[in-house]
Amino acid sequence: MKAIYLTGFMGSGKTTIAEELSRVLSVPAIDTDEHLVTCTGKTIPTIFEEEGETAFRQYESESLHDLPTQGVIISTGGGIVLKEANRTYMKQNGTVIYLHCDPDEIINRLEGDTSRPLLAGKNKREKVEAIFSERLPLYREAHYEIDTTNQSVIEIVKQIQRAIG
Repeated sequence: MKAIYLTGFMGSGKTTIAEELSRVLSVPAIDTDEHLVTCTGKTIPTIFEEEGETAFRQYESESLHDLPTQGVIISTGGGIVLKEANRTYMKQNGTVIYLHCDPDEIINRLEGDTSRPLLAGKNKREKVEAIFSERLPLYREAHYEIDTTNQSVIEIVKQIQRAIG
């Protein structure tokens, strides 16, 4: 089985869905952000603070290329789609599934979450809406799109199983 790449906005459920899909399909799940943190020895907020977003995006790309492309489910960081090379790599090396979530639901899910550097400070709603609209066309380049808004993890996993056959 080629890798399954889960893409989507922060808070769309990528990591949670990857873990359940991993259990159901009996293959490992790897999170690119967790892999990046392990490799750099730094938290994502620390990387953003000390080195900036450009350096983080480079680490993110390196992390993606460092991971297996067979027999694995990979949950990606929300901004991994910003680089065309990453989108192309994922499409060539696996099945890309965009987990769509309504921005209002994302805002609800991220309420109180202080670990997201791009949403730091005030005007979280405006930030979410701006970033979401910028990335949406890139997410939609995936092989499949599944709406996670108001759906259970089990139902989402069943939809992914149907999509990938």
